[in-house]
Amino acid sequence: MKTALVTGANRGIGLELTAQLLEAGYNVHATYRSSKGGLDGFENSEISTHKMDVRNENEISNVIQSIESLDLLINNAGVADGRWQSISEIDMEHALEVLNINAVSPVLVTQQALPKLTSGSKVVMMSSLMGSISDCRSGRSYAYRASKTALNMFSMAMKNELDDAGISLMIMHPGWVETDMGGPNAPLSTKESVNGIMQRIEEQNMSLSGRYVEFDGSPIEW
Repeated sequence: MKTALVTGANRGIGLELTAQLLEAGYNVHATYRSSKGGLDGFENSEISTHKMDVRNENEISNVIQSIESLDLLINNAGVADGRWQSISEIDMEHALEVLNINAVSPVLVTQQALPKLTSGSKVVMMSSLMGSISDCRSGRSYAYRASKTALNMFSMAMKNELDDAGISLMIMHPGWVETDMGGPNAPLSTKESVNGIMQRIEEQNMSLSGRYVEFDGSPIEW
């Protein structure tokens, strides 16, 4: 049985990923920061839930040490930034926190998980189209955009190292999804988005490592 670790799994995309991974036969380790949320609804012997703040190195270590090996790591946890409309509105302290959670923390989790990943394992970084510099036409959402661009660069910087270990990396845009972050006007349901993400995970291999892609398989310009 394959084993997956999903961060930020208590709601939204993370919760649906957990559900579909269980349906696909994975043993799933699902993390949450403070509240189990929708994870309380699972009654399945193949799921383990863990309280883990992705900024806390000790909590990450405790979770990783409880896992024998990992076939799939999905760095899903993230936060929005309030979508400041001008430079004058940016709360710099909060902006740094967004960068820490969205860009640095996935690298920290991957760093800790690396000894549990083996040849053939896959790492998914949940990024966004908003991390694309070429797509940044409207501006705004300063910290969120910057955090996802930084995550993309961190990911590409680690790609060659993961290649040497036979670990494939994918940078994923889940689409504009109807979640707490995406809002009620989003055109995609979590189920539709995760259906696509699961297909991308299934087809992912070493020849595709490092791709920046939408849930439906469309490539994204950097």
